[in-house]
Amino acid sequence: MISQLPNLNWISILLAFVAYFLVGALWFTLFFSKSYKRSLGRENEILENKPIFIIGPAVCTLVITLASAILIYNLNIISLKEGFQFSLLTGVGYLVANTVNIAINPNIPKPILYGIISGSYHLTGILISTTIMIAMK
Repeated sequence: MISQLPNLNWISILLAFVAYFLVGALWFTLFFSKSYKRSLGRENEILENKPIFIIGPAVCTLVITLASAILIYNLNIISLKEGFQFSLLTGVGYLVANTVNIAINPNIPKPILYGIISGSYHLTGILISTTIMIAMK
């Protein structure tokens, strides 16, 4: 699978990563800020903005985008329909499921709300990034 690295369209991966990451920035700071804070039990607080809260998600998003690109090339996904199916499978099967699983712990007071907000972000992000990578393949 890793043998596909030289065949990848690195510009599409970069654009897909930037889109996925920017959607996340908007998702958690603008679109769903109040709901996100409520899911964390911190609705009356201003959340800290330390570098790890920007760099960490950026690195994770880059890894998700790169892994998706490798799978797209190895599975020879070329149509947007196949890309949509791939996005649903990986988005729901890995990203949403894992997000909800992580949320179900005593430190997150509203795990289902957190899972819905964060999981739907990842599903949206994978749909957007997959569309970009397939369109530029």
